[in-house]
Amino acid sequence: MKNRNRFLAAFSVLFIAATTQVAHAGTLDTIKANGVINIGARDASIPFSYVTASGGKPMGYSVDICNKIAEAVKARIGAPNLKVNYTVVTPANRQALIQNGTIDIECSTATNTIARQEQVDFSPTVFEARETAVVMKSSGINSFADFKGKTVSTTSGSTAVQLLRAFKSKNDIDVTFLYGKDVPDSFLMLSAGRASAFVQEDALLAGQVANTGNANDYKILDGDFQTQPFAFMFRKNDPEFRKVVDSTIRQMASSGELAQLYAKWFTQPIPPKNLNLNLPMSAANAANFKNPGSTGVQ
Repeated sequence: MKNRNRFLAAFSVLFIAATTQVAHAGTLDTIKANGVINIGARDASIPFSYVTASGGKPMGYSVDICNKIAEAVKARIGAPNLKVNYTVVTPANRQALIQNGTIDIECSTATNTIARQEQVDFSPTVFEARETAVVMKSSGINSFADFKGKTVSTTSGSTAVQLLRAFKSKNDIDVTFLYGKDVPDSFLMLSAGRASAFVQEDALLAGQVANTGNANDYKILDGDFQTQPFAFMFRKNDPEFRKVVDSTIRQMASSGELAQLYAKWFTQPIPPKNLNLNLPMSAANAANFKNPGSTGVQ
């Protein structure tokens, strides 16, 4: 009986150890075992991550960087035939899809925030964006103070939601908010006249304006609520995967490749309409490309 109990106790210890190891398998081990790296992308976040046709593969600035990360993962785990799978995500579900293992890394326009760091880890910053607003030139709105009595749209699940609520509370002004399911939906509220302004990061606003074919009808305001460090999200407490992600981005920065990708996507014609966002590199982005940071904002 004693021997049987000892056997059961030893078996229990081994079983717990084995299941714990599986539960805490690193991202690189999981990718190697499955033969695929799962990347989260957006379908309409021009020029960071978007698709040009139904069923098409995502393209854009963020996607190009993540493709380099995928190549680095292939080399790191010795899997030259590794499959790259893209899953379309939204601001509302992307963190959950990282946590439950559906995607290994999210590559679009996520702002590195202190609150999000409680749930996920972030890569070094790949883009410094201004949180600002776009309005119709005919609206008479020239600053955020002119939002008084107006309806303003933004995207559900984005950092702009909290910034707008804080702005309204701090300034004690009457502003009505509308929330779109994604960036194009929020922009449509402005272009259709349902909202007087649309608040989002400047590069995303520039992408939507350029895509209208009537760019001269719109104006992006000069001010900003906050500078937003865009970075890629992945699961917490995974130092080996973080090492691959961090080293890839920092190497791209030091070699000048990030600056080249910036020029490609923000200052030159891009698919599918060969539109140019005409968004020169800001001083903040130039500084970050010299030494990519990883500090989150509130």
